[in-house]
Amino acid sequence: MAAGWKTDSWRSKTALQTPDYPDAAALRSVEDTLANYPPLVFAGEARQLRADLARVANGEAFLLQGGDCAESFAEFSANNIRDTFKVMLQMAIVLTFGAALPIVKVGRMAGQFAKPRSAGTEVIDGVELPSYRGDIINGIDFSGAARTPDPNRMVSAYHQASATLNLLRAFAGGGLADVHQVHRWNLDFVKGSPQAERYRELADRLTEALDFMSACGVTPESVPQLAETDLYTSHEALLLWYEQALTRQDSLSGDWYDCSAHMLWIGDRTRQLDGAHVEFLRGVENPIGMKCGPSLDPDDMLRLIDALNPANDPGRLTLIARMGHDNVEKHLPPLIRAVEREGKRVVWSSDPMHGNTIKADSGYKTRPFDRILAEVRSFFDVHAAEGTHAGGVHFEMTGQDVTECLGGAQEIRDEDLSARYHTHCDPRLNATQALELAFLLSETLKLSRNGEPRQLKAAS
Repeated sequence: MAAGWKTDSWRSKTALQTPDYPDAAALRSVEDTLANYPPLVFAGEARQLRADLARVANGEAFLLQGGDCAESFAEFSANNIRDTFKVMLQMAIVLTFGAALPIVKVGRMAGQFAKPRSAGTEVIDGVELPSYRGDIINGIDFSGAARTPDPNRMVSAYHQASATLNLLRAFAGGGLADVHQVHRWNLDFVKGSPQAERYRELADRLTEALDFMSACGVTPESVPQLAETDLYTSHEALLLWYEQALTRQDSLSGDWYDCSAHMLWIGDRTRQLDGAHVEFLRGVENPIGMKCGPSLDPDDMLRLIDALNPANDPGRLTLIARMGHDNVEKHLPPLIRAVEREGKRVVWSSDPMHGNTIKADSGYKTRPFDRILAEVRSFFDVHAAEGTHAGGVHFEMTGQDVTECLGGAQEIRDEDLSARYHTHCDPRLNATQALELAFLLSETLKLSRNGEPRQLKAAS
């Protein structure tokens, strides 16, 4: 166990981005309730993800992390979970062909309910109320009752996360992930798009290979891995009362694991070395992520790495760069050089979403696809120049046919945003945009694998 760490030692530290619950007794009651509930994930699963991420750190695998910006109670449905799962599988197949590496799939699912905010309050028509911080904390409706933080929402979030995990496990092991079914993974609204045609061509090639393997006796019956997959869960460990309540001591190792998800990450706003979030996560043995924005100083980053990964285990810590498309080439190289100089073993991943949010003329918060693409391109270019492994990508995306991010092959325009703008917080890539980005990444990974110059650009 980490020196001086206890499951509640974070309470003596400053916790930013946390709500002010008006009823302390109700909060304690919810914590007690959750502490007696079964864990959502198991220590052995988290250990397996650490082993998988160690392969990513060593350049032997690639990380695909994606899912909802903020899961909501209102949009919870089996169809939404299924469609996001399908898009993750589609992207993974495309990336596997390009990288010729295993793809470690981690969903922003079954727990991504809390969101940090740039301001603690919101003013509309002269009325000031607490900001919406995600359904696990308060409601999105602009009223005093909805915006008052309610600890009982943590219990609702737990039950939704449990149901989501049950369905994901059924999909992963129940036949939906069978690579022989690749043609069925296309969602209806993707059909007819340029991405769907490219995906069909790839699926045809894969089907030919599988038919050959089947003739040689290699079938799902003889090789079960062909019919199932691993999909891990992750979320930002923002609401520490919830995280502590679901932390359990593993009976085999004696180590402590946050059993709310397989992987947790610390946001760019809560990565203070002496803060509550770093204090809590330094003591659990899950794989941990840390968002790295343009304000992160290399020396501060090294101190955080030492706190979160003192054993320098290659599967423990993922550094998730979220710089903004025009900041990568300036701010990422000093971080990479510091890590290399000190011999730190980490996974490098790119989050091209959070640094590229703008307000459209129509008033909608959005993200231009070309800026998302530019940040990923710069991330790969910088790692190529530094001779390091660009280990993964981290997207906010959905299987729904939303119109939240501008551009892409669908050419979503400002006037299109209002058609299907469903997010409760930040804009997400829809399935077509996510698949388009996967193809572009696949081509880049293939060129990199062959030692050719990287070319990550959208088709004109």
